[in-house]
Amino acid sequence: MRVLVGCEFSGVVRQAFRDLGHDAWSCDLLPAEDGSPFHLQCDVRDVLRDRWTLAIFHPPCTHLSVSGARWFTEGRKPRSLQDEAAAFFMDLVNADIPRIAVENPVCVMSTRYRKPDQIIQPWQFGHGETKATCLWLKNLPKLAPTNVVDGREGKVWKEPPGPDRWKIRSKTYSGIAAAMAAQWGAN
Repeated sequence: MRVLVGCEFSGVVRQAFRDLGHDAWSCDLLPAEDGSPFHLQCDVRDVLRDRWTLAIFHPPCTHLSVSGARWFTEGRKPRSLQDEAAAFFMDLVNADIPRIAVENPVCVMSTRYRKPDQIIQPWQFGHGETKATCLWLKNLPKLAPTNVVDGREGKVWKEPPGPDRWKIRSKTYSGIAAAMAAQWGAN
């Protein structure tokens, strides 16, 4: 299976698919954090027509998440930023790829586009944390939990301020990546 993991610099999801023998590539404006040669450093929209079988997209949530929506309603940020982020999200949703998953936190796309097909939590996949993650799916089944654990703590939002806070908060949990590879890679 030829897999594109868009807007991923960490390589966590890409590597989960590669570990199962798939021809998986990550793509991001940033270089690959793990130094992988299977990373395309460019705008993901530039490679959407490259005959992918499956695409998993992680578009930036900065201007889409409900946690930041008040900045737009209060006029502290121009609405155009949210409109551009929503248009990018829709470019990914509408890509001509047979199977697509678009991941984001609870966000304005639930009203601007449609409600997500599924909301998952890290604790369903072996990580004792909470972080509601929405999945909009095209020709893919919902992810089945693989390892439900206790210790459901909301660590991600408690991450202290710093230059790498956004990187830490955006990284996909390895248990979720493994489930994606095992379940969607078998389709």
